[in-house]
Amino acid sequence: MLRFFILFVVILVALFAAELTPPVQSAVVLPWTEALARISAGLITLFDSHVVAFGKILQNTTNGFAVSIEAGCNGIEAAIVLIAAMLAFPAPWKHRVIGIFTGLFAVQVLNIVRVISLFYIGQWNMKVFEWAHLYLWQALIMLDVLIVWLVWIRMLPPPPPPPPAAPSSPSANAGTQPATAP
Repeated sequence: MLRFFILFVVILVALFAAELTPPVQSAVVLPWTEALARISAGLITLFDSHVVAFGKILQNTTNGFAVSIEAGCNGIEAAIVLIAAMLAFPAPWKHRVIGIFTGLFAVQVLNIVRVISLFYIGQWNMKVFEWAHLYLWQALIMLDVLIVWLVWIRMLPPPPPPPPAAPSSPSANAGTQPATAP
């Protein structure tokens, strides 16, 4: 357990440090955040044609309400926590890779639900928006990460049994006498 915790923290710090670098911001974070806005707008337009996305902004063209998807709201930080947990846990690499890809999908699907719900909550009531944004959805996204990780652990194959101990050879016991009771 200590090994897992130390590895988890080291990987977590390394991934968060990498995320903050300008090359990762421009090559991964910003493109993903813009894609998240486009995906959200695309889904919303299935039932509401008054929504557009430009950059990381999602806007209602009727009333002008807009949300900007910022760091912490794009699901990348939650993904980093999940990746660090799966890499730190002792599991076969094949299962880690499958777990990371399916886990990232699950986290991002919920994050899209989060973005869309906050977009409509904000148009309805800003106090509720602030509460849902700062408290409810933060907790739900991290709970999603925990549940995905726990389900992944349950689905891992059992560890292989340890190899059988080598039988002691008769010659090793040749010079010893069994103990006798007085």
